[in-house]
Amino acid sequence: MSINAIRANDTEEKQILHHTDIDMSPKSVGIVFLVILAGLFVTFYSFVSAAGLPTTVTIIYIVVGILVAMLMGFFVAAACGYMAGLIGTSASPISGIGILGIIVSSLVVLGIGSSFGVFATPEGTQFATALAIFITAVIVSIAAISNDNLQDLKTGYIVGATPWKQQVALILGSVIGAFAIAPVLNLLYQAYGFTGALPRSGMDPSQALAAPQATLMTTIAQGIFSASLDWNYILFGIVVGIAAIIVDMLLKSHTKSLALPPLAIGMGIYLPPTLEIPLVIGSVMGWFIHRYLHQRAALRSPGHEEEDVEACNHRGVLFASGLIVGESLVGVIIALIIVVSVTSGGSENPLALVGKDFETIANGIGFAAFIATIAIFVRHIVTTKFTPEK
Repeated sequence: MSINAIRANDTEEKQILHHTDIDMSPKSVGIVFLVILAGLFVTFYSFVSAAGLPTTVTIIYIVVGILVAMLMGFFVAAACGYMAGLIGTSASPISGIGILGIIVSSLVVLGIGSSFGVFATPEGTQFATALAIFITAVIVSIAAISNDNLQDLKTGYIVGATPWKQQVALILGSVIGAFAIAPVLNLLYQAYGFTGALPRSGMDPSQALAAPQATLMTTIAQGIFSASLDWNYILFGIVVGIAAIIVDMLLKSHTKSLALPPLAIGMGIYLPPTLEIPLVIGSVMGWFIHRYLHQRAALRSPGHEEEDVEACNHRGVLFASGLIVGESLVGVIIALIIVVSVTSGGSENPLALVGKDFETIANGIGFAAFIATIAIFVRHIVTTKFTPEK
């Protein structure tokens, strides 16, 4: 269906198509695809060739790595893009895609490496682990980009945008994003480090940025290559996931307010408590706010309850989005200040005003600021004015 729609844009039918139905031509799509393949070849070659493997093994790893990434990426993009366009990016199974990708990539790398003796040395095992993660990174990137692109295209369809113009803009955004993300990630790494990987000796591991998905993928790859991975855990996880889906469907069909989201269960299993607590607080707070908004809407906007609640939710989402983006930008700015200070021979804490003995008071101030932010957030939502359209 998609191929036929693309072909229709390159025939005489294009003359009678509405502007909201005109996509990029097949020729343009083919050129973009070839450019992507060339970029993947250069990227994989630069990664694999650094391992010093024989030429034959290097070429095989490059070709197979690209094939695995492209084939899995095709199905992943379809699945994640569909979920993102239907529900939103928050419902996209990126973590599950990462686990599935690392398992497939590790098995493929293991099969090739065992045939050519790659695992005969510790360095070869390290290379295989890195390559499996590298292939998975490409797959996850495809999934993430499909999430963003399909949601953008859906938004454009709603407002009447021209698809081919959006597609060109999305391609440019992907390219620009690729150049922007790598320096930012390196900046964060140099400033804070990641759990299990610190750029400088003497750094405080407790200040490192958590990367639970990356840690999980590394553990799976190492377990497969060392033949120590307990597959029973994976099978048990599959059973738990199926059971959670069934229970969730039963609860939703037999009750009005109870549910057991499988995504929440998965996040609770692998995310560290420091990341889970804000999610729990936000979920509980959201339940109370949503309940209050419905009760209030029934009194002040009879007959327009859903529109009233949606207006309040919309304002809250915008406020929360601003907090997320603001926190990210401030984090990058602070990281830049730290890196500049370290590279110039200064301290790793250039913004520090007090010593470590101030930790207890600092935690109290931070907690008070957190409570104040919640209060401002709630007030911002509940004070939303709604006037029903006549």
